[in-house]
Amino acid sequence: MIKACLRLLLLCTVALFSVNTLAADKPSFKICWSIYAGWMPWDYAQQSGIVKKWADKYGIDIQLVQVNDYIESVNQYTAGGFDGCTMTNMDAMTIPATGGVDSTALIVGDYSNGNDGILLKGKGNIASLKGKPINLVELSVSHYLLARALEKSGMSEKDVKVVNTADADLVAAFGTSDVHSIVTWNPLLAEAEKQPDSHLIFSSAQIPGEILDLLVVNTATLKKYPQLGKALTGAWYETLKTMSGASDSAKAARTQMAQASGTDLAGFDQQLAATHLFSDAKTTLDFVDSPQLKATMQLVAEFSFKHGLLGEGAPSADVVGVETPAGNWGDTNNVKLRFTDEFTKLAATGQL
Repeated sequence: MIKACLRLLLLCTVALFSVNTLAADKPSFKICWSIYAGWMPWDYAQQSGIVKKWADKYGIDIQLVQVNDYIESVNQYTAGGFDGCTMTNMDAMTIPATGGVDSTALIVGDYSNGNDGILLKGKGNIASLKGKPINLVELSVSHYLLARALEKSGMSEKDVKVVNTADADLVAAFGTSDVHSIVTWNPLLAEAEKQPDSHLIFSSAQIPGEILDLLVVNTATLKKYPQLGKALTGAWYETLKTMSGASDSAKAARTQMAQASGTDLAGFDQQLAATHLFSDAKTTLDFVDSPQLKATMQLVAEFSFKHGLLGEGAPSADVVGVETPAGNWGDTNNVKLRFTDEFTKLAATGQL
């Protein structure tokens, strides 16, 4: 009897040791994100258990971590503190890619379709900005938006004076008599637009598909662990399906995202209305595989080079190579940013 009990105890100990060893050996990954309408689905996916469900399916562990300062999150990813991070296409090029970190845009989640805009006090248009100071976060996507707006109106940045202003100060600054025009993004844009005599004279809806919001993952990590790409892609499209439509469950999901981002359902839906979410894998695939993506990245590279964002001593706008399904832009010997359709194809064909 004693021997039988000892044998059972030994078997239990071995089994427990094996389970703990397997748990310890399970690949673990950390993904950082920051608050923005197009990235709130990641928080919901984590809180609702969708991420865990997909991670368990592929035998891995995924932890999503909120970082309050957006640029700091991108910097931490670039420094190796995270395996992936939410960021715009411009920042993906000018921070990790320029810093030598080979990164893959695993998920192209949306493009800004009015979430970024130029506000003017009084009636007018882009031509009305000539010779005037414009307050914005210098070298941000707001700066890019201004450059594209001026270009479309036959003007250039030489025609205006850019005043670098912290995003936290922009709305208050627009309320003073000294500031006549600002460029910013939601929810700051919507807040500033409420001020008397405020007029939206240009928005990202006029350059559709250029300001992209991505989930970027370290390329070496993704190659070694393709199951990470599969799990994140599966979780993303399940979350989008959950939150879409007018059902009670969809509204509940969006309400949770709204509260986590500091607004209510109506406010969050208003932000989503200015965000072109690629609602399913097939829609995403059509965009990622189109020649427009390569053309957009060339525009972003040329803007970034002009403003010294491609590294000190960068010889030209094509110093950083960008890979897309429709072709490459830049130095093919220095590809540091890749747009992949591999995992989106799996989602579109139900193979995840």
